[in-house]
Amino acid sequence: MIVGVGWLGSGCDSRVGIEGTDWHADSAATAETAAPALATPASVGGVGAVPGRPDATAAVAQWLSTLPRGLDEMTARCWTMAPRNVRDMYADPQAVREALAGPGTAEGGTVTWQNATLTVTAQNRDIATGYACPHVYPTGGDTGFNDADARHTVRRFLSRAIGKPVDPADREDAYPLLCPAARTWDPNGTGKPVAPPLAANPPKPGTVKAFVDESIKSEWPRGGYITVSVPVTTAAGNQTKQIYTLKSGAEGYCIGDLSG
Repeated sequence: MIVGVGWLGSGCDSRVGIEGTDWHADSAATAETAAPALATPASVGGVGAVPGRPDATAAVAQWLSTLPRGLDEMTARCWTMAPRNVRDMYADPQAVREALAGPGTAEGGTVTWQNATLTVTAQNRDIATGYACPHVYPTGGDTGFNDADARHTVRRFLSRAIGKPVDPADREDAYPLLCPAARTWDPNGTGKPVAPPLAANPPKPGTVKAFVDESIKSEWPRGGYITVSVPVTTAAGNQTKQIYTLKSGAEGYCIGDLSG
């Protein structure tokens, strides 16, 4: 999962850089003791500055510089995101540029820019790579991850399992797809138990040799959980349907359970 947050524009006194200062041109004593104005962070490539986070401004600016190349390239570059979502979120580049033009705000694991129309958020994990594909939502609307994100999580997991990751960098150590409890589950019963509905049955690499991408489906069973089903061919050559249970978190969905 992503949480949209507001941004704060700051008007400032032209002399000392502090909003609401009662400085006047004829107040010599005040002028002599006034603190120097703080430097305003600079925007980069059309992306508004984020106080204390020049890395965020630069990483999103790198992404913005490639946006004019079209949705096909954006889908390939932003491979951690569901292709359907990339096409929906980036369909209006000018509107995205306008939302990014103002100052950004850092909070928790994300950095956010917004105007009255759109909210744009980038995750710290992506910012750290120097090229951050942001999520784009209507301001005031739902900013959570959706069913397409859940299906793409399973697609990425299975693509890794058959040795054809959606991108060479898509590895579990760099981009975890398994929930922490699933990663620590011990089939001999010596590890930490996994609380229902994420039962102690996590998916394991190497058990699938093919899957039908076009048949990946999802449904919401309860609360913050979602199930994703997909026809697969197992390593033993058997054809079956596997059902994954996923939970939404701060960085998207994680896979906690497998049945079928």
